Amino acid sequence: MTTRSDYDWHEAIARAKAHAPFLSRALDRQPELAAMLERGESEEALVWARERGGGEDIGAGLRRHRLALATSIAIADLAGAFPLPKVLAELSDFADHALDTAIRTAITERTGEPEPSGMIALALGKQGAGELNYSSDIDPILLYDPDTLPRRSKDEPGEAAQRYARQIVKLLSDNTAEGYVLRVDLRLRPAAEVSPLAVPRGSALAHYQGQALAWERAAFIRARAAAGDVAAGETFLAEIAPFVWRQALDFGAIEEIRELTLKIRQSYDGPKVPGPGFDVKRGRGGIREIEFFAQTHQLIHGGRDPSLRVRGTRAALDALALQGHIEADHAQVLGEGYDRLRTIEHRLQMVNDRQTHSLPDGEALDGVAQLDGLADGAALIAELTDLTERTGRIYEGLIGEEQVAAPAVQAPTDFALYLRELGYAHPNKLAKRIDEWRDGRFASIRSPQALEAFDRLLPDLLEAIAKGDDPARALTRWETILDRAQSAITLFRLLLARPELMDRLVAALTLAPTLADELGRRPELLDVLMDREPLALPVEASQLAERIEHGAARDDYEAKLDSIRWVISEERFSLGLRLVEAEYPPDAIATVLSALAEAAITVAARAAAKEFARAHGTIPGGELVVLGLGRLGGGALTHASDLDIIYLFTGDFLAQSDGPRPLGATLYFNRLASRVSAALSVPTAQGALYEVDTRLRPQGNQGPLAVSIEAFAKYQKTSAWTWEHMALTRARVLVGSDQARAELDPIISDVLRAKRDTAKLRKAVLEMRVEMAQHKPARGPLDVKLLRGGLVDVEFLTHYLQLRDARELSAKALNSQLDIALGELAEIGMVDREFGTAYELMTNMLVAGRLLAPDCAKPPPAAAKALARACGRGSYAQLMRDLAQARANVARCWAEIFEQELEIET
Repeated sequence: MTTRSDYDWHEAIARAKAHAPFLSRALDRQPELAAMLERGESEEALVWARERGGGEDIGAGLRRHRLALATSIAIADLAGAFPLPKVLAELSDFADHALDTAIRTAITERTGEPEPSGMIALALGKQGAGELNYSSDIDPILLYDPDTLPRRSKDEPGEAAQRYARQIVKLLSDNTAEGYVLRVDLRLRPAAEVSPLAVPRGSALAHYQGQALAWERAAFIRARAAAGDVAAGETFLAEIAPFVWRQALDFGAIEEIRELTLKIRQSYDGPKVPGPGFDVKRGRGGIREIEFFAQTHQLIHGGRDPSLRVRGTRAALDALALQGHIEADHAQVLGEGYDRLRTIEHRLQMVNDRQTHSLPDGEALDGVAQLDGLADGAALIAELTDLTERTGRIYEGLIGEEQVAAPAVQAPTDFALYLRELGYAHPNKLAKRIDEWRDGRFASIRSPQALEAFDRLLPDLLEAIAKGDDPARALTRWETILDRAQSAITLFRLLLARPELMDRLVAALTLAPTLADELGRRPELLDVLMDREPLALPVEASQLAERIEHGAARDDYEAKLDSIRWVISEERFSLGLRLVEAEYPPDAIATVLSALAEAAITVAARAAAKEFARAHGTIPGGELVVLGLGRLGGGALTHASDLDIIYLFTGDFLAQSDGPRPLGATLYFNRLASRVSAALSVPTAQGALYEVDTRLRPQGNQGPLAVSIEAFAKYQKTSAWTWEHMALTRARVLVGSDQARAELDPIISDVLRAKRDTAKLRKAVLEMRVEMAQHKPARGPLDVKLLRGGLVDVEFLTHYLQLRDARELSAKALNSQLDIALGELAEIGMVDREFGTAYELMTNMLVAGRLLAPDCAKPPPAAAKALARACGRGSYAQLMRDLAQARANVARCWAEIFEQELEIET
C-alpha cells in the first residue's frame, strides 16, 4: 500500500517554487495549505480547498476554492501522489460545481428560487469527458425550457434566460483581485453566429435533429448534463442520441470529420516536429489528433455498438481495441501517448496559469522540463519527438495524409487489354464504362481525393470481381452503390486498408444474388460489411426485440416500424454474409433468422396494439395471441421464408372495447391482427420485410383473420383436416401472456394426442403427399424441399408418426423443432439415426441454397464451392453424393413405415 511518505513532497514543492511562478505565489499566499502539502496531506488539502469556497460573496468564494484546488492538485501531481485520471477528475468536478453554483446564483438573485428548473448546462469537450486540463476554458451549451424556467412575472422566458446566461459568464470569467474561476466559451451552441447565449430547448432539439453539421456529432460524443437541471439535460441528450449514434454508417459525415481534422492539421503553422513553439495540442501527433482518432472511430462504429459510447479518450481507445475496431498496439501507443502529452500540457500551464500548449525556448523550456523532473529541455524534446512520430503516423493512417499516391488508372486502350486479361467479356465497352465513372458520372467520386482513392482501389476490385461467377451482375450492383452513396471516399479507404472487407464485399456482390440485390437497393448495408459484431449463439428473441425497441428514433408507431425493418434487414444481411463465408452452419443461421422474425412479430404486435388502443381502447380481459407454424414455429427459417401465422384472441368474444370508438371483440381483434400483418409486410421508407401467410387459420382464406381460442379449439377438434393437425405439430406461441399460453398449450396438446384411426391417418397422409407432388414438382436438383426423399417427405413421415403415436410419446417427441423431435424418435427406435442425419443435411442445404442457389439449379463454380463449404463438405460433388445418400435413407424409412416404395429420381 502506498503511503504519504512514498512521495517526495518537499522536492515537488521545490520544483514548483523554482520553475512555476504561479505555483510559487500561490503557496506563499496560502501558508496553511503549503504546510499541509509539505506533510503530504493531499486529500486534506482538497477538503481545505472546498471549505475556502464558502462566504456570502459567491464569486470570491469560488475563486478562493479554485486557487486552493489548483495548488493542491499541482503539488500532488508533481509529487506523483495524484495519477493523471485523478487530476482530470478533480478539475472536471470543480468545473461542474462552479458552473452549477453560477446557474443557481443567477436564478436565486433574480427570483429567490433555489432550484434551477429548466436551465440546462451541457458540458462538451474536455469537461464533458471528465478530462479538463489544468488551465482550461469550458465549452458548455446553455439551454432553457420556457415552461419551467424560474423568472419574475414581468420577464419573458427568453429575456430571463439571457440575463442568467450573462450573469453566469460574468461570475465565472471576470478576472478580479481574487483571480478568475473558469473561462467560459459558449460558441459551440447551435447556430452560434445568430443564436442567443442560452438557446430554447425546442430550438436546439430541432437543430440537432435536422440541421446540425458532422462536427457537432463528434462534439456530442463527449456531451454530458453537468449542471443546472441535470435531469432535463439527460432527457435532452437521450432525445438527440439518434443524431449522434446512427445505426447506419454515414460515409458523407465521416468524410466531413476526416476533412475537418485534415484542415486543422494543415492550418497549424507551428513547427512540424517538437521544438520551441511546437504545440502539444495541435501539432502533428498531438492531443487533438489522438482525440479525433478515437472520436472518428466511435462515430463509425458506436451506432451499433453501445460499448463504444464512452466519453473519455483513453476509455474510448481501450473500448475500440477490445471490440476489434482498432489494433490493440495502436490503442496502447495512442493511449500512453495521450496520457504523457496531457501531463506535459499541465506542466506548461502550471508555470503561469495560462492556457498555453506551446513549448517555450531557452531557459523557459529547461524550466518546464525540470518542473516535470527531466534534466533539461533537450530531454523533453527528444521524448516528444519519439512520441509524436509514433502517434502521428497512426493518425495519418486514418486521414490518408502523407501516403504515396498510386498511379492513375491506365488509358482506355491499355485498360481494355488489362480487362481482357482478367477475363471480362466486352472489355472495350467496360473500359469506356469505367472511364465514365471517373469522369464525374457519380457524385460520390467527383472530388480529387475520392478519385485518387478510387483509382488505387480499382485494380484490386476488378481482379476480385473477375474471379466471381457473374462479374457483369456484380459490376451493375457496384454502380448502384456508387450512384446512391453521397460520399464513397471513406468506403474506398476502408476497403484499401482492410483486405478482408474487399473479400466480403465481392462475396456479397458475386456469390449470393439475394444479398447482391439487397445491397444494390440499400447501399447503407455496406456498414454491415465493415462493422460486423461477433455473433454469440444462441440469440434470444427477447434480446432482439429490446434492440428494435431501443433503436426507434421516436416512441411512435411509424418509428417502431422503421426500426423493425432496419434492424431485421441489417441482421438478415449480416447472417447471409456469415452463411456465405461458412462462419456458422446454416441450421444455426436458421435459428437466428427465426428469432429475428419472432422479435419483429413481438415488437409489431406491441406497437400495433398501442396505436390501435388510441382510437379503440382495449378489450378488458382479452389479448391478441400470435401462433407461429411451419418453419417459423419450428425455429428453422431461411432467408426466403414466409411467416406462417394464426391469430387468436382470449376473453369473451361478446365483449366491447373501452376506447373512444368502441368495437366488438371479434371485429376489434380482426382489425388489430390485420394491422400487425401490415406492420410486418407493408413497405415503409426502410423497405419491405416479410410475406405473412395466414392460410393455416381455421377455414383458411374463407374464415376470419382472428378467432377466439374457444372457437379455435372447437374447430381443431371437430372440423380440421389431417393436414391442419400435421401443421399443428410445429405450432408455437410467439406473442401472448403466460396466462394465454397456459390456456392454449393444453388445447394443442389435446388435439395432437387425440386417438386416431391409423389406417385413415396413413391414407390421408399419402394422398396429400401425392397431390402435393403433382401440383408442386421439384424445381431442380437442389430443391431439397420438394424432391422425393427430401424435406417434405421427412416432415410428412415425422408428423405421421407423431400423430399416430402421440398418446404414448413424450413432450420432447412432439417438440415443434423437428430436429429435437427426430432425436427423441430415434432414441425410442421409431426412426434410425440416419433419418435425422438426412434431415440435418437437407436443412443446411435448404438454408444455404436459398442464398447461393435460389433457383434450385446447379450453381456456378464459385457459388457451388461456397454451398459445399457452408454445408461442411469439401466439394460440390461430395455434397451431391451425400444428398443422394440422404434421400435414399429417407426412402428406406418411408418404405419401412408406410410399406410403400418411394421413387427417387436422379
